[in-house]
Amino acid sequence: MLRSSKAFVTAAVLAAGMSSGAVLAQGTAAPAQGAPATQNATPPAAAPAIQPSDAQLQKFAGASQKVATLADEYRPKLQAASDDTARQNIYQEADEKMVQAVRNDGLSVEEFNGIGQAVQQDPQLQQKLRAMVDQPTRTQ
Repeated sequence: MLRSSKAFVTAAVLAAGMSSGAVLAQGTAAPAQGAPATQNATPPAAAPAIQPSDAQLQKFAGASQKVATLADEYRPKLQAASDDTARQNIYQEADEKMVQAVRNDGLSVEEFNGIGQAVQQDPQLQQKLRAMVDQPTRTQ
């Protein structure tokens, strides 16, 4: 489960970058055990890049925004944690909420990570995702 969480945290950090306008542009910098985002995280090979459909990319856009919001919510909590045990508990809680947010948008964690990796590697997908985030689909 730890391997899955690390992959998901990496994807969450990518998503957090998207919310600030830097849609998956550079390499991944993920916090490790609540440390500042200065340590490079290497995503596990378990999430191969895929060629997502427009529907999958739309789901990813929505899930990414939710994950980014959660990452922003939990970042100060992690920084304020008094010890490694508290930090680990906060990390686990954040991870569970992020996983649920992704699943609620109709993606598995593996799909979310694979799409994130594909977007990171493909400038055209980055532009397409940026457009989806800037002009979300209205569902009524």
